Amino acid sequence: MFLKSDDIKRLEIDFNSGVVPPPFSHVFKLKLGFEKDFINTQFTIQYTDRDELSEEEIIAEGFNLDDDFDFIGEVAPIWEQPFKELYTASKWSNKKELDDNGGIKIFAKDIHGKIARSIPTNQDEWHMLAQEYIQAIFEITKKEAPLTIRYRKVTKENTTDYTLTVKFSVRKVIVEINGSIKEMDWEESRELLSNIYLPDYDYEIASESIPKKRGEYIDCGDGVWHKFGKGVTNLDDNFDAISLVQKGFENLNQL
Repeated sequence: MFLKSDDIKRLEIDFNSGVVPPPFSHVFKLKLGFEKDFINTQFTIQYTDRDELSEEEIIAEGFNLDDDFDFIGEVAPIWEQPFKELYTASKWSNKKELDDNGGIKIFAKDIHGKIARSIPTNQDEWHMLAQEYIQAIFEITKKEAPLTIRYRKVTKENTTDYTLTVKFSVRKVIVEINGSIKEMDWEESRELLSNIYLPDYDYEIASESIPKKRGEYIDCGDGVWHKFGKGVTNLDDNFDAISLVQKGFENLNQL
């Protein structure tokens, strides 16, 4: 059964990573209640099968020993419409349960008490939106700070500094260009952000010092600078993500 999105009062998102080895394998559940002035939210994430690994192996993969997390609280209502719009735009499979590859299941309940349980075919879109919402929760609880990405272009004539601050908790992207502050469209920022994380960054030659020599540099949010043309490479020879990142920052001048 497909529910009318405007009537949805409650939405639950169940995710299972499927046949992924630990320490990466995990499950999470989001329960969203659309109230008048906020989204009543319950969230839990559990990492699975970690008893197969030593503490050293878990940490070596960049995880902590206490990555499981629970949250009950309120999230800004600005997130309600994106979930309802995605529900409306989704197509649904005939499957009752997820297979070994895992994925997302959706439970929805409307104001009339009607219930729908479905598996969307547009899994990537649901996963992306859920991950963004989880980041909002992490910001609200101070588990993580807003994502901040820095980009610096040094030429013979001048230096241009760009700073992107992604505030998931309020679904805003603030752009600062040499001290001038603007706001970027959220959907447009998604494309730039996804491109930023496509290339391979060589952390062996990254620098903590603010670059001053001629070139283009990026700090992906972890406090170190990578120079384009040296230490930043495309993973796919047929897809020039580096040029898209450079063009994306250049386009910010038009905001």
